[in-house]
Formats: sequence, C-alpha cells, structure tokens
Amino acid sequence: MNKAFVKEADGAAGDDDEEGSGALPPLPAGARNYITPQGWRRLREELMTLLDVERPRVVEAVAWAASNGDRSENGDYLYGKKRLREIDRRIRWLTRRLDLAEVADPSAHHGSDQVFFGATVTYANARGEQRRIRILGIDEADALRGEVSWVAPIARALLKARPGDEVSLVTPGGVEVIEVLAVAYPPPDQALR
Repeated sequence: MNKAFVKEADGAAGDDDEEGSGALPPLPAGARNYITPQGWRRLREELMTLLDVERPRVVEAVAWAASNGDRSENGDYLYGKKRLREIDRRIRWLTRRLDLAEVADPSAHHGSDQVFFGATVTYANARGEQRRIRILGIDEADALRGEVSWVAPIARALLKARPGDEVSLVTPGGVEVIEVLAVAYPPPDQALR
C-alpha cells in the first residue's frame, strides 16, 4: 500500500527510537538511567508479562485468524498483526531501558539530610506554599503522585541541597527561590517493597 494512505512514517514499525507507549521521555544524551529497585522490578515484570503472556496470546489469535482464509479483509488478523508490532516495539524499548538501567537504592541515604536520587523533599516557595516531591527515575516518576524525574528542573535545582538551603528554580515565569524544609529517605527495610 502506498505510504500516502497510511499514518505510519518511514520506518515507524521498526523505529528503535520510538518508545513503546510514547508516554515516557527519552534519556538525555550521555545520562545514566537511574532507577529504584522497585521501578526496575516493575519494568522487568512488564517485560516478562509481554514475553510470556501477552505476545503468545496474540500470536495464537493471529494464527487462528490467518487460518480463516482471506487476510486482506480479516479484522482479527489485521488487528492482531498491529497489536503484535506494538508489543514487539514495547519489548525492544523495555529491553533497552533495562540494559541501560543503573539501580540506585534510595535507602542507602537513609538518615541523610542532603538531597540525592530517591529523596522525598518538602520545600516552600516565596509565597509560603509548601510542596512535597519524590525524586525518582525517568521511567518510574508519576507527577500525579508527587514524583518527579531526577532530570526535571525542580530535581536538578534541589540536588545536594539541605534543609534550610534556598535554591533558585528557573521557571517559564522567571526565577523562583524555594527553600528546602525537609529531606527524607525510605528506611532500608522498606526499600524492598
């Protein structure tokens, strides 16, 4: 089929730069893919589920649909092939991310008051508004739960700060001064949960 009639760009199905879900940002050039042990386990579990459960189920459905005859108008076959490409793309992406991952256990800093990877930081801006964030890996941060990536501007501004320190955060509205109020890390026994 002519590419003018499909939405895929050149090489889209096999493009290794494309992320499986499109929801996660790429790593900055030369950066390490820091991740907590829990985040690494979640990515590994997703990879194993895709390899051991999802992909074999879709392959079986595609084989069944292919045995029904004409593939050009067989919706089960066409959808199955598309889903298989998506699964394979996600498997490649997860494999690459896990290969690049550098597991960093935040509980190693338990008792420290300096901000490093894995810290939960409470800070206040000049208006007195307090916020609490947790600094995690790119692949595991969830802004809705107050988690930010270690490469986010707020995390970079806070790195190595201690309670009482004031740091400058560059925002679209200008430079904002924030004060670190508290720094906490999970205890070693909770790092495995």
